[in-house]
Amino acid sequence: MKKCHRWQRILILSLLSFSVFAPIVLVSRRLKTLTSFGGKEFAEDLPSVNYMRDVLRLNSIEQEAAEGLKGPKLVVLDDKDISSVVRRSSYEDRDSDQFGNAQDDSKLLEANETNGNGKDEHQIQQTIIQMNSREKLPLTYLLQEQFNQEIGRDDQRLQSPPFKVVDEKVKQMRDQLITAKAYLSFEPPGSNSRLMKELRARIRELERVVGEVSRDSDLPMSASQKMRSMELSLAKASRVFPDCSAMATKLRAMTYNAEEQVQVMRNQESHLLQLAGRTTPKGFHCLSMRLTAKYFLLRPEERQFPNQQNLNDPDLYHYAVLSDNVLAASVVVNSTISSAKEPEKIVFHVVTDSLNLPAISMWFLLNPPGKATIHVQSIENFDWLSTKYNSTLNEQKSYDPRYSSALNHLRFYLPDIFPALNKIVLFDHDVVVQRDLTEIWSIDMKGKVNGAVETCLESEASFRSIRMFMNFSDPFLARRFNANVCTWAFGMNLFNLHEWRRKNLTMLYRNYLQLGLKRSLWKGGSLPIGWITFYNQTVALEKRWHTLGLGYNSDVPRGDIENAAVIHYDGVMKPWLETGIAKYKGYWSKHLLYDHPYLQQCNIHE
Repeated sequence: MKKCHRWQRILILSLLSFSVFAPIVLVSRRLKTLTSFGGKEFAEDLPSVNYMRDVLRLNSIEQEAAEGLKGPKLVVLDDKDISSVVRRSSYEDRDSDQFGNAQDDSKLLEANETNGNGKDEHQIQQTIIQMNSREKLPLTYLLQEQFNQEIGRDDQRLQSPPFKVVDEKVKQMRDQLITAKAYLSFEPPGSNSRLMKELRARIRELERVVGEVSRDSDLPMSASQKMRSMELSLAKASRVFPDCSAMATKLRAMTYNAEEQVQVMRNQESHLLQLAGRTTPKGFHCLSMRLTAKYFLLRPEERQFPNQQNLNDPDLYHYAVLSDNVLAASVVVNSTISSAKEPEKIVFHVVTDSLNLPAISMWFLLNPPGKATIHVQSIENFDWLSTKYNSTLNEQKSYDPRYSSALNHLRFYLPDIFPALNKIVLFDHDVVVQRDLTEIWSIDMKGKVNGAVETCLESEASFRSIRMFMNFSDPFLARRFNANVCTWAFGMNLFNLHEWRRKNLTMLYRNYLQLGLKRSLWKGGSLPIGWITFYNQTVALEKRWHTLGLGYNSDVPRGDIENAAVIHYDGVMKPWLETGIAKYKGYWSKHLLYDHPYLQQCNIHE
């Protein structure tokens, strides 16, 4: 009997022990799935989530309607389209090498949507843990795994080329900051909820980590942990504010305003570049002043250039440049003569205005061009021009000297400037000659007036369409000119002056110019009026003669530059300006003697 009672007591005690320790064992196993990172925050955040859910139930939060932001006139998305905007805002527009992370993020969103009313905190934590474990795998492995799942070819897992990740963490962290600050803007005045405190803390942490960092390699070791913490906080906020239409509106307004600011900055940059292109550096003013003072100290006979008997010899090679810039004209002359095989056959005509005539003359008197002949003359010495041109010029109401300068339009009067010559090569003053140009004089002009390189290939940066400059809605232009005609460039042009005089193209130019003052036919400048003046009068030169774009295009192929007979700094970024493209300046500066005393005194250097 005693033995029976003893076994009963043992059985009862065993059952009691099992009922006590079994729940402990089960709970401890459950707790093992929670990390030390998420456990503490999970316990702290439950009251916050419950509190915010109650607040939403009572409709005590009034969402801010993006006050002070100017929103774009866009079609508002449906609720089903907006529901995931906030959750995916920091993951949109990303490179394909982030597909794995985006896939993990979608799992987190699905967890938020499938669990409701405060019961999904554990699911969020579990998903974050799974994401952490997946981040330990190489990104290329994750991308290849996704690819193989879609096409069912697991045997190609290791054959995929590696993907290049470019500072993606920095972009993600900045996107998270924008999203978190947008959520903070929904906080009602006077509110001090746990979630908002948490968001502010996360923002401060992330701002300290990112700072001015622009590369992933500069981020501290704790950056990934901070990102995951912010990601968890944003997931909570997305549940607290399930109606994302206000968030979408605010983010669109923020994007619209940012784009407006970028456009304003771009316009300002363009304006400043244009302004810089029309200015003259201080050193150039100094140089002109010193040369002018020196010139007026000379006796009249000392101002004469040698070999003036060659000026009207049609058997020599005549080049011309129209310029008011001493050093620019000097580079054109020096580069042409230094590249020539027979410099003694070269006659260089420099035409300027009366203000710069003394300085340019003095420069070439101090630095004679070797065996070549130099001739400097002023536009004010052309008595025949005052009645033909200046009256028309004064009517042009343009503040841009590139359009209103007499030197710019003087190219249309070359037969009158050089009445004894039959051919001439005209240079802009922003070119550099790199090859001997003797061969160009033997080109067959086919009875036409102008030889120039064409600019009508759309695949090239130098492409110019006549439609871009001409108003073909005007019946005068529409009847007389083909809008699809091939365009060409000024900068280096071979002109047949004999044919020019015979066809009286200068008079045609003047008629077009007068008509353009009465009607809006083209944009400012001499290029469009040149196209119609020499319409059907231009023969195409090979590309090797003239390479364009060094004053605006930083991607001109090096081979094109090296092989070109003439390179042209067309555009506003001239090589003598600080705004010039640095990698092209050497082609220009090598033709200047920077150790010249006057350049040293005026602080002109490379």
